[in-house]
This record gives sequence, C-alpha cells and structure tokens, in this order.
Amino acid sequence: MPGFAQATELPAWASLKDHHATLGDNIVLKEYFKKDPERFNKFSFTFKNEADNSETLFDFSKNFITDETLKLLVQLAKEANLEELRDNMFKGEKINFTENRAVYHVALRNTSNQAMQVDGESVVEGVNEVLEHMKVFSEQVRSGEWKGFTGKRINTIINVGIGGSDLGPVMVSEALKPYGDRNLKLHFVSNIDGTHIAEALKDSDPETTLFLIASKTFTTAETTTNANTAKNWFLKTGKQEDIAKHFVALSTNESEVTKFGIDKKNMFGFSDWVGGRYSVWSAIGLSVCLYIGYENFHQFLAGAHAMDKHFKETPLEKNIPVLGGLLSVWYSDFFGAQTHLVSPFDQYLHRFPAYLQQLSMESNGKAITRTGEYVKYTTGPILFGEPATNAQHSFYQLLHQGTKLIPTDFIIAAQSHNPVENNKHQKMLASNFFAQAEALMVGKTPEEVKAEGAPADLVSHKTFLGNRPTTSILADKITPATLGALIVYYEHLTFTEGAIWNINSFDQWGVELGKVLAKKILAELDEAGESTAHDASTSGLINAFKKKASL
Repeated sequence: MPGFAQATELPAWASLKDHHATLGDNIVLKEYFKKDPERFNKFSFTFKNEADNSETLFDFSKNFITDETLKLLVQLAKEANLEELRDNMFKGEKINFTENRAVYHVALRNTSNQAMQVDGESVVEGVNEVLEHMKVFSEQVRSGEWKGFTGKRINTIINVGIGGSDLGPVMVSEALKPYGDRNLKLHFVSNIDGTHIAEALKDSDPETTLFLIASKTFTTAETTTNANTAKNWFLKTGKQEDIAKHFVALSTNESEVTKFGIDKKNMFGFSDWVGGRYSVWSAIGLSVCLYIGYENFHQFLAGAHAMDKHFKETPLEKNIPVLGGLLSVWYSDFFGAQTHLVSPFDQYLHRFPAYLQQLSMESNGKAITRTGEYVKYTTGPILFGEPATNAQHSFYQLLHQGTKLIPTDFIIAAQSHNPVENNKHQKMLASNFFAQAEALMVGKTPEEVKAEGAPADLVSHKTFLGNRPTTSILADKITPATLGALIVYYEHLTFTEGAIWNINSFDQWGVELGKVLAKKILAELDEAGESTAHDASTSGLINAFKKKASL
C-alpha cells in the first residue's frame, strides 16, 4: 500500500487551521442565515435514488461552514488522495493492506452488473450465484415449500452471529419491518450470555424453527458456542439427520459446516473481501431476505448501488458522503469534538445508531497511519444515538445546555408507514425534528428569557447559547432502496474520514487481544484452586467469581 502523508503535513490542513483561527468566535449560525438568504440552497443537496425514484434531502446548512470552509475541506480531500483511494476500492485493489485484502462490499450490491474484478478474476458471477441461491431458498421458506422434519412449515428464524453478522441483519430487519412477513418470527442471538440464546429458544418450537449460523470461518467462539447450544436443544426433539432441515450456514468453511451437521447445499458463502461490518449486503443478509422477500432485498441492494454510483462519480464539492465525512474531520480536529450523535426520528430505525457504532468506531478507532506512525491528530469520533422523541427526554439536555460540542445528525421520513390518527403522530414527530435543529442553532438569549417574565435568578438557567451544529436528513419514506442508500452514505462518510486521517479503515486488530486473553482465562475458570497468573486485580476478580459461581 503506498504511503500517504500525515494529515497535518498537507498544505490544506495548515490553511484550514488558519481559517479556523480567523473564524474564531465569529461563527454565529443564525447570523450566517441572515446574511445569506441562499445559504440553505447552497449547502443542501438532494440525492435522487435511481432504484425507486425517491429523494433524500441532506441539509448541511446548519453546520460551521462557509464557502471558504467548503473549498478548503475539498482541497484537503484532494491532497489526501481521497479520489485515488476511492477509485482503488472500486477497482478491487487490496486497500486493506494489513490483511492484504480487497475491500469490495460495493460488488455485493452491483445490481447493474458492471464489470468488477479482484486479482484479475470477475466477481460478478459469484455474487449473482449467491443471490440466486438466497432467492430460491427464501422463496421456498416463505411459500411453505421448505418444511421442518415433521412436515410443518417454518415460522421462526433464529439468526446466530455476532458483530456485523448480527448488527446489520437486526437493524435492517427492524428498519424494514413494514415490508416483513409477520407470519415469520425473528430472533437474533449474538451475546455469549446464555440468557440471549435461552430466551430465543423459550419462544421457539424445534419443529418449526430455522437456524441461520452466521460465521465466515465457522470458528467464532461466541457464535459456535451459541450454535452448539441451539443444536443440543434441537436434538432433544429431532435427530441428527434432521439438522439439515433446520440449520443453514452463512459461512465459507465447508469442512466445519458439514462437521456440524449442515448439508453443504445449505451453505451460503461470501469472499474474504467482505468485511464483517459491511456484510449485510452478502449472504449474511439472508435473515433479511427471508423476512422481507427477495424482491425487497434486491431493492435494498439497488438503493445502495445508487449511492455507490453517486460517491464514485460526483465531484467532491457536491458529493454527499464526502461532505459528511469532511465535516466530521472539521469538527474532530479543528473544534475538538469527540462525539457524534445520530438520532433518527423513526421508531423503525431504533437499531440504526448501534449499527453505525460498529461501522464508525471499528473502522476508524485507529491511531496508526498507513506508514506505521502514530497520528498527530484526533481520529474516530465516539458515535452514539437513540431514536427521537424518546432521546429528547433523556440526553438532549446535554446537547442544548451542556459544555460539549456534539455535532448531530437528525433523520426523518416525510411519509410514515403508520399514518395513524390522520397522520397526527407523524406531524408531531416532524415538528420536533424541525424544532430541535432550529433550537440548537438559534438558542435563547437572556433578553428573550427576561421578556418571557422569568425571575432574575432563573435567567441564566433558562438561557440557551445555541450555535450547535446539525445535519438534517429528510427522506420521502424509509423504503428498502432508501435505507440501502442511507447506510451507504454513512459507509462512504466513514471511508472519507479514514482517507483524510491516513489510516486503514478496514482492519480491526483491536478486537483480537481481549478474545485471546479470554480463551486463556476460560481454561482457568474450569480449574480447581485460586488463580495467580495475572495482576492482583484480575486474579482477585477471577477468584471471587469462582467462589460466587460455586455457591
């Protein structure tokens, strides 16, 4: 992988630093709008989704940007070779250089069947073969043609995975629940805590339950442990040969899959260029495909493909994911922001922030540049979020009157899937969506508080400084295609951040250390006597646990 410079060594970084110093305390968003009536039109962009002809509006105008800011940020992206890195990803080059892998999740949603290759070999046919397998299988299950070992149709799906093999399918299934088959009951088991698998099994019947075991290697400790527990539960009713009707594998390890008892015909594979946090587009999305049907799943891929095309072809100045990523760098490294809030005004998107946490923090929670140096700037913001309006009554207080700068994304659809009470709920939801962004920007001055008749000793308590930056994302409706595009917006936003920070956004070595140590400690927990192999704290905790567990 060619080396790139530390971001602080780029001329545009120095220019941005000077620009930031010039702006100083002069950034007053509400004044910007007064001075420039065209500000909204200038800094908002509409993404037209070719997959279903829908539109999503991205309004960046309530952010700390001017024409000069945008110009310098785009220059920074060019100097950081963002375009070259982007093009290399779409070419199938091995930009994940620490693992010598291509980063080619874009090929999984290549619904226009453009030529795409890795190591000179086309990947299009392989991707389409898996999709066809998913289509046939999902139609068999949904129609009732696929039956359990006693001849009953499947009515429960239990997806067993962890990380990207869980977060993506959970989030998308919840987000697209209006399109789901309500005769199918879904469970997602990820936690090694026995409660997770136990509760799913309590709610299931072995005669009508289908297990999807999602693990690329089929050796992931948490997943295989949960899978074996599920198998032992099933074998209390069924026989070994019945496993083939109730277990399928989303994996590439045929020997381990067949050893488990799963027929290799029921194995859905994917390539090593599919990273876990980008795998919902692959066979890992089989639970989604089963739930919403193949046609809707294909629309989900097509919407994602449309955003890929926008990211690949649109000039940086108008490139929506690029602008989102550049704003993140701007806040993290020039304003000292450590967090980023994503708050969807949509109950179906209640797992979206959790999904984005892995996408963002596993990708860019890195401190080493591509050339092996420690970075000289902040990377990887802490991403968090909950759906509004619930979140307004929990942590929004911190947004409005706290001491932290928290750049925020608000997401809403104009059209609800549930327009109850003559759409009264959706209008009330939308009023809060607009009001929160406006309130965070304009605040409330002491004079306004006094004019409302507040007692003198409460004026400061009721004053809002305002000037808090937000990005508002307004979709027509959360359709499969719209959701696909929205996820990809954040994928490429994250890619942009990593390119500027000169880090590899596609490995995750930080996940491994704890797992290695856990394997060693697990053996100690089965041994008699006290542990002395660790520091005093760890050994003390292990010994206390062993005593309490044996009571």
